[in-house]
Amino acid sequence: MGAKPVIFIVSDSVGETADLVTRAALAQYGRQGVEIRRFPMIDDARSLREVIDAARQQPTLIVYTIVVPEIRSELQRLVDMWDIPAVDIMGPMLDGMTRLLGAPERLEPGRMHRLDDEYFRRIEAVEFAVKYDDGKDPRGFLRADAVLIGVSRSSKTPVSMYLAHRRYKVANLPLVPEVSLPKELFLVPPHKVVGLRVSPEKLHQIREERIKTIGLRSDANYSNMERILQELDYAESVFKKVGCAVIDVTNKAVEETAVRVLEIINRGVNFGD
Repeated sequence: MGAKPVIFIVSDSVGETADLVTRAALAQYGRQGVEIRRFPMIDDARSLREVIDAARQQPTLIVYTIVVPEIRSELQRLVDMWDIPAVDIMGPMLDGMTRLLGAPERLEPGRMHRLDDEYFRRIEAVEFAVKYDDGKDPRGFLRADAVLIGVSRSSKTPVSMYLAHRRYKVANLPLVPEVSLPKELFLVPPHKVVGLRVSPEKLHQIREERIKTIGLRSDANYSNMERILQELDYAESVFKKVGCAVIDVTNKAVEETAVRVLEIINRGVNFGD
């Protein structure tokens, strides 16, 4: 089997416009197992080259909203050089508006949201999710609306980002038996902590796909079933120790899991799935 196709959302702002257009178009194909990755705030040549280098590793479509002409031109040059399919969402619209109005655009990424308070709250939440993703800084737990905990590949980051786009500040922590739990986790009210549970079989499948994507050996400990069972047992012990609600994400879409998280933190009570 070939590499799994992926769509890169590239923007010199947050990429929300390109993301919405991409998902609307992809819905016409039933998604077909396509992964979407967002690369926001790409406003220099170095960052652009890093995106292109990543895109060259697998079948990739780049969908972009770049306002600054120099960056837009450089992206087009690179995708032409490496024969990477790309769709410019913003460029043709700006060109058309310039011809219609007889005046150049202001070239300010994100300008259409400048006075939108809701937009600023959403951006703040997205930045929060990025900063406190994957247990980077447990101090953020105390400022979060919700803290998601679970083993690696249990949907913590996707759910965090989904909720961030709905203006909720979410941090997450991977549970690894060999890594001590941060003290901050036990200072968060239990109803704000949500455990994400996944079946061993589903987790094994997800990790096997991940290994193929990043090019690791198929017998890597990361996807070893014995290791997976050890991690899941440890996660269950942490859920009990924290006293948090638990959601089984095995057969749930990210959106469905996010709704359950909101039910838990908004009710302020603990209950299992």
